[in-house]
Amino acid sequence: MKIFVTGATGFVGSAIVRELTDAGHRVLGLARNDAAADKLKQQGIDVHRGDVTDAASLAAGARASDAVIHTAFNHDFSKWAEHCEDDRHAIEALGGALAGSNRPLIVTSGTGLVATPGRPAAENDAPTSALPRIASEQAADALRARGVHISVVRLPPSVHGDGDHGFVPTLIGIARDKHASAYVNEGNNRWSAVHRLDAAHLYRLVIEKGSAGARYHGVGDEGVPFRDIAGAIGRRLGVPIVSKTSDEAAEHFGWFSHFAALDAPASSEKTQRELGWRPTHVGLIADLEHGTYF
Repeated sequence: MKIFVTGATGFVGSAIVRELTDAGHRVLGLARNDAAADKLKQQGIDVHRGDVTDAASLAAGARASDAVIHTAFNHDFSKWAEHCEDDRHAIEALGGALAGSNRPLIVTSGTGLVATPGRPAAENDAPTSALPRIASEQAADALRARGVHISVVRLPPSVHGDGDHGFVPTLIGIARDKHASAYVNEGNNRWSAVHRLDAAHLYRLVIEKGSAGARYHGVGDEGVPFRDIAGAIGRRLGVPIVSKTSDEAAEHFGWFSHFAALDAPASSEKTQRELGWRPTHVGLIADLEHGTYF
């Protein structure tokens, strides 16, 4: 298949591109500037110039392809709500171009949007969060109602591996600046996690044999206690590992305090059963202990 990939040079997207081409698919990668275009060309990837805020360029890329994988997202948290709405509009543009064609569209969401007290979040659970990121799944649901062949891949709070620039590096940066690696209260809140290469493999399987309207969970570690994450960071940095009350956490973590206290275990049992997906790469703690984060 010819597959249009947004975020094709990003942390997850670049791994997806490699996964797809290794499996014999042809990739059309979205590039918003010359540097991104050159990077794709060096890999032998076809380039589609455009931007996730340019609906016309997104629609053109979708119409030129057999399937679409949408991973691009602006992670500037100072304008998070705005960027979540940008993602809603991007999904609407991609889905509108595919309406009536039965060509698959995969969009990306997060397991952290689902809260299920007493058990890990499952694929069939609807989002319960009021966070702005819910806009992506709301857009997917609206397109599904219009008959678009759309599915959702939910990624966990930590997608880790070489080149990670997400939540874990943020935590490492805070620990360096504050000279302490902290967790909130007892640190029993849990993050689910997945290695980026396992996530990339999942996207390919969803394109090849996923079901329209389905939600899939790219989860390797169901629930890593935040205390263990803080502990691994503290040991590697050689700084104290400390508990913070909820009030102290707001000062220590700043804008990140919500995520530091997030309890978001999630299961991928249904995803693994239906697609035959099996996470095979190292888990989050092993990656922190032996990877390239430090």
